[in-house]
Amino acid sequence: MSPATATLAPVYRARPTLRFRGEVDERASELVREMSMSESEGGMRSLVLELSNWASTRGGGAELAFEASDNLRLGGEIEVYGGEVDRPLALFQGRITALEGVHERGRAPRLRVLAEDALMGARMVRRSRVFRDQSPADTVRSVAGELGLNPVISGLEAPVRSRAQVDETDLAFLRRILVRLDADLQIVGEELHASPRDEVRRAELTLDVQQDLRTLEVSADLAHQVTSLSVRGWDATQGRAVLAERSSGTHLGPGRGQAGAQVLAEAMAERPENLGHLTVETQEEADALAEAAFDRRARRFVQARGVTEGNPELRVGVHLTLGGIGRHFANDYYVVATRHLYDPEAGYQTEFTAECAFLGGAS
Repeated sequence: MSPATATLAPVYRARPTLRFRGEVDERASELVREMSMSESEGGMRSLVLELSNWASTRGGGAELAFEASDNLRLGGEIEVYGGEVDRPLALFQGRITALEGVHERGRAPRLRVLAEDALMGARMVRRSRVFRDQSPADTVRSVAGELGLNPVISGLEAPVRSRAQVDETDLAFLRRILVRLDADLQIVGEELHASPRDEVRRAELTLDVQQDLRTLEVSADLAHQVTSLSVRGWDATQGRAVLAERSSGTHLGPGRGQAGAQVLAEAMAERPENLGHLTVETQEEADALAEAAFDRRARRFVQARGVTEGNPELRVGVHLTLGGIGRHFANDYYVVATRHLYDPEAGYQTEFTAECAFLGGAS
């Protein structure tokens, strides 16, 4: 269901549904008082649920709702579905990492549940080791296998080199490798997905500011834009310096109009930058790093932050068309972070952050 459909429907009944071992837990679902599920680029979704821990008994009394429940336990698997109650979609799948009891005078006791997706194992393991003469894809496959995850990898076959993991968690190590190649990492069920950013398109959605959005803020910011970017290093095997330069984007994502570098050059002046703090050892590595770094900066030129009716399809990697906001900002964006929220007063809503490399895309 698109946000527009949800907004225009006469009745939109949306509340989270909790499942354990594939079965819906009706009591737990009815007692949810707050939910927050967050995700961003680089992987690992996190979930916070707050449930009323006070329930009526058939005899007219009351009891702690989850005192004898085997579902809400440390390490237990949990799934959360959201959206229209008759057509729910999966929002989260992971394991419970913490349970908190909340007690306040004059209020019913509450149980707070914290959970993380399958990358939790990568966050909790810290290692020092070397992967010798491997492509990025091979290294990701090795780490995924150790974590019991099924790797789903697109491209990432170069550059082939040795990579050291020094007192790093597996998650930090994977993120460090992939960000240098402008690639993203996400968990889908028990699969670890890694692919170049420009190949990610998880869905296409359209939101209109007059119909679908509760709030929206859009900004075009030149502060971090550059007109050229260079990376320098030393190839010890060849005994020579390496240099890579970029003055235009290669993988800028969805959208159209003027890129930030072009606007900067016309409005102010040329602004070159050298990434001197990064170590590179080959020309191939320098080229890949310069391209990735320039593209990341360029894509952040225009950023949109909004709140819409809850939509479980609005996730990281979605290509989002924003309309009704004037010719400067109406464009196609890439969603880089979302937060799915629920409480009985505000209902189900989705906060999102999206970015676009272009300004003035509307015709």
